[in-house]
Amino acid sequence: MEQFIDENGKRVELSFQKGQFQQESCHVLVICRYNGKWLLTRHKKRGLEFPGGKREKGETLGEAAIRETFEETGGVIKEPLFIGEYKVFDHTPFVKTIFFAEAEEMIQKDDYLETEGSVLWDGDFTQIHEDPSFSFIMKDRVVESALKRVRELDLMT
Repeated sequence: MEQFIDENGKRVELSFQKGQFQQESCHVLVICRYNGKWLLTRHKKRGLEFPGGKREKGETLGEAAIRETFEETGGVIKEPLFIGEYKVFDHTPFVKTIFFAEAEEMIQKDDYLETEGSVLWDGDFTQIHEDPSFSFIMKDRVVESALKRVRELDLMT
């Protein structure tokens, strides 16, 4: 298990095994690709980030990953793959599950809720730390380690 302090000064624990935290995961983060590029969303307040959010009542984490990706980007994913999970020790600690998915298609939407829709990006994530257009979520070791894990598992087509 990895432990570190995130961009907001919160302690984070990251694991690539399911069920490592006693607390149930109620959030998802979807490392997503489409046509060989990273599928990001532009959050209206935070900036560029991978899609994700809270699981709704009666929904599995996989279903939440599919729904959040579509809501925030218009990307259609079918079978998100578990990558890991992490716990953020905030005022109210929470656990977030990390998935990887390849979007099969992109659908233009009229509304992307709290985001401004999809952004396809093929840059280098190691170069974003000083870029204010990227969300703080993209700048800590969760994304860095999850991307490394995706490459180790050879999931990118």
